[in-house]
Amino acid sequence: MFSFFSSLRIMGSKSFQNEFTCSLCDKYFIDPVTLGCGHSFCMPCLCLSWEEEAQHSPHCPVCKEKSHQMNLKTNIVLMTQVFLARLTGPDDLLSPEEQTCETHMKPKNFYCEVTKDVLCLPCSKTKEHVAHLHCSIGWTAEEYRQKLLKQMRCLWVKIQQNERNLHRETSKIRNWEDYVTLRKTTIIAEYWNICQFIDQKEKRYLQRLDEESKEIFQQLQESQYNMDLMGNLLRGLYEELKDLCHKPDMQMIQSNCFLPGRSEKLQLHVPQPIVPQLSSWPIAGLMDWLHQFQGNVTRHVPVFEDLQRWLSGPDRPGVDNTPTRLKYFLAWGAESFTSGQHYWEVNMAGCCNWAIGLCNDSWAKKNDMALESEGIFLLFCIQENQQCSLFTSSPLTPQYVQRPLGQVGVFLDYEAGLVSFIDVATSSLICSFLSCSFSSALKAFLCSGHP
Repeated sequence: MFSFFSSLRIMGSKSFQNEFTCSLCDKYFIDPVTLGCGHSFCMPCLCLSWEEEAQHSPHCPVCKEKSHQMNLKTNIVLMTQVFLARLTGPDDLLSPEEQTCETHMKPKNFYCEVTKDVLCLPCSKTKEHVAHLHCSIGWTAEEYRQKLLKQMRCLWVKIQQNERNLHRETSKIRNWEDYVTLRKTTIIAEYWNICQFIDQKEKRYLQRLDEESKEIFQQLQESQYNMDLMGNLLRGLYEELKDLCHKPDMQMIQSNCFLPGRSEKLQLHVPQPIVPQLSSWPIAGLMDWLHQFQGNVTRHVPVFEDLQRWLSGPDRPGVDNTPTRLKYFLAWGAESFTSGQHYWEVNMAGCCNWAIGLCNDSWAKKNDMALESEGIFLLFCIQENQQCSLFTSSPLTPQYVQRPLGQVGVFLDYEAGLVSFIDVATSSLICSFLSCSFSSALKAFLCSGHP
């Protein structure tokens, strides 16, 4: 160890800095990570650098080589070397006068945790301090620095979580008006199917829908504003913690009293995304009209399938790809539909992960059963973080209505190009595919998961 310290003292200041400093901040490494190309950086510096260039794939800031390592781990060897370099490198902690004890003319190398004083060895053994806990400034600073880095790791997780939530909220706001317009169109179409004229009940339904949608839209805008504000606060605090980690040991120790507390309090108030949900009111006469087309069309075939993974992807909002220990069953109707009006019901009580609707024969025979394919008209219910959400297929689109808890009805009007999903218990419309183009025979489809 002595020879290592001696060699470090002999090294020139420039080479000393090049070996143990980050090329992004030109300061000693904190939480150093090494990419596959061999270049090392402070983890916070690299995270901030990659975030600023989010539109590009992660790459080394020095050689520009693409990095496939997203879960980077601390380089323990380099971190140890940097710690030793801090102890033996250029001494910028205090001025020469402050480094020497005026009473004993000894260097002040120890920090008292109780009185927060810097002491020499004889002072640490005086009656005033002998019962206190003392440690070298270097070791104390490193301990504080590691606590700060732990705070920063938690803070970065919150920053990324807030960024994902903000993206989702922005996406909801961007598509909200189109979604409400489409829902109004489907409600009107359903009333026309039953009554063949627009009555006062339909007008009241649409009026309440307008009022509710405006209220939810305002909530989404407020949520987006709060998330954007919180993102700036979190990122600013993260930068402050990073700068604090880079300060000389004594300055860092003395400044360490308030920032971690601010970080913990701020993380407790990260806003959560709004879950917009429009009410679904009963449509008078709907069930009586549908029951005249009712038939039994399903047949169960067990398969091994993970519905959440099937639905996961960058362009599919709000779907978690965490594996679940469920056994899934697929069911196809024995009959193919090429004309006419047809209605059937499926009991989804007690099931939070399912898909029902219609598909053409060619899609059902494919091994991958890709959701981007044409000829599928499906309603999905997916559980994520103890909450169930509804989506429709091609493309996967969220449906902001309450999920059905029991029987779900499926209605097909082949000639009209219409597929509708009904909450039987409430006699209300969940959603519809309008103006579809059916180019081949369709079969009823069901995929449900059970523990």
